[in-house]
Amino acid sequence: MLLDLDYFYAQCEERRNPALREKPVVVGVYSGRTAESGAVATANYLARASGVKSGMPLPLARAKLRGRDAVFLPVDRDYYKSVSDSVMRILRDHADILEQVSIDEAYLDVSLSSGGSFEAAERMTREIKDRIRAQEQLTCSIGIGPNKLVAKVAADRAKPDGLTVVKPEEVAGFLSPLPVGSIPGVGTKTAERMNAMGIMTLADLAAYDPQLLIRSFGRKLGTYFHSAALGEHDEPVAGRGEPNSISRLATLKENTRDPQVLKDMVERLCREVHGRAVSRGHSFRSIGITVILEDFAIHSRSRTLDGPTADLQVLIRTAGDLVDKFLSESDQRVRRLGVRVSGLDSRKEQTQLSSFL
Repeated sequence: MLLDLDYFYAQCEERRNPALREKPVVVGVYSGRTAESGAVATANYLARASGVKSGMPLPLARAKLRGRDAVFLPVDRDYYKSVSDSVMRILRDHADILEQVSIDEAYLDVSLSSGGSFEAAERMTREIKDRIRAQEQLTCSIGIGPNKLVAKVAADRAKPDGLTVVKPEEVAGFLSPLPVGSIPGVGTKTAERMNAMGIMTLADLAAYDPQLLIRSFGRKLGTYFHSAALGEHDEPVAGRGEPNSISRLATLKENTRDPQVLKDMVERLCREVHGRAVSRGHSFRSIGITVILEDFAIHSRSRTLDGPTADLQVLIRTAGDLVDKFLSESDQRVRRLGVRVSGLDSRKEQTQLSSFL
């Protein structure tokens, strides 16, 4: 998956001040030379409808929005990063591997958690979108594909608040009619060069002689452009650094307080989390649950163990105890339930004495 937070800086400002949602909003990087000099960082869709684009000089953006009651704001990077960090925490509950590529974009490898099913991945995506909307008051666009390139192109095709799924057998039909500028890395000037060569669509690019592309753009770019037009891309989703926790969160079929239903869900989530931990060679020192109620209030409970373990039954039993503890403290129904292990240790777990008996 590729998740792209819609018009992120401007959407953060709308979140902070909901009255801005009815107005054109432009977030700018001010140069300091004059009170108005600088460039547009991003703009909401009301401003874009008047022709405002990222990188545009702020005075020109003001001219395009004259008489529109537009709001111009400076970039607030610390605030935007805090919002981004909250969203990335949500994504880590769903991703087998998470690769954050910018403040508002991240790739998720969900091959294991979806069981390789694009239908399951789509359900997961809708859950992610719902959770980000409920918890962070933000929308996002997501593309699902068999590789990073297809997912990126898919995410770009339906904005804002879009969801595009491209299965392996649909890649050629999806890409073929798109303009060459749809490929990441093909900017305006490169697209113009391709157009001058008679290459208008990705179908044209896929059919073009690779050697002529190499001659025009060099071996690295020429090879990339041709492969990309065919939807071929083998770069893996690469997590940045070692994770400090592994978690999984899922939505119940219906809101409930039924202990057995919740315990069954917890066991399933424990098995998924345990599988991820063991496959990466991790034991864990802390076990926690996250409970999201029907009113979207979020609660968590956790327990630190005496030492690191990778024992599935310890995980299931401890998480189940935490569910019991929560139910004894709350009378509300549960909408979503999550399991988390943290305090990860890559060293091998000490062998239990009982294993020799």
